[in-house]
Amino acid sequence: MNKTELIAKIAEGAGLSKVDAKKALEATLDAITGAVKAGDKVALIGFGTFSVSERAARKGINVLTKKTINIPAKKVVKFKAGADLKF
Repeated sequence: MNKTELIAKIAEGAGLSKVDAKKALEATLDAITGAVKAGDKVALIGFGTFSVSERAARKGINVLTKKTINIPAKKVVKFKAGADLKF
């Protein structure tokens, strides 16, 4: 399912126009993105939890040259599925 199909499903399920459903979806995604960028955890009960995790710096290997490279530390977004998403 792509974003357009998701918007159509939201519009159908909530009785909204596609324009309103698109605005609602974009507002939701913006709110989640903003909270995660600020370092907060977003928990949607039953659906899942978005959180930020730190990856430590590590050594890697350039596959083409076989030389060792340094991979810097960075923050990544993690998603843990809730009970309703587990099969």
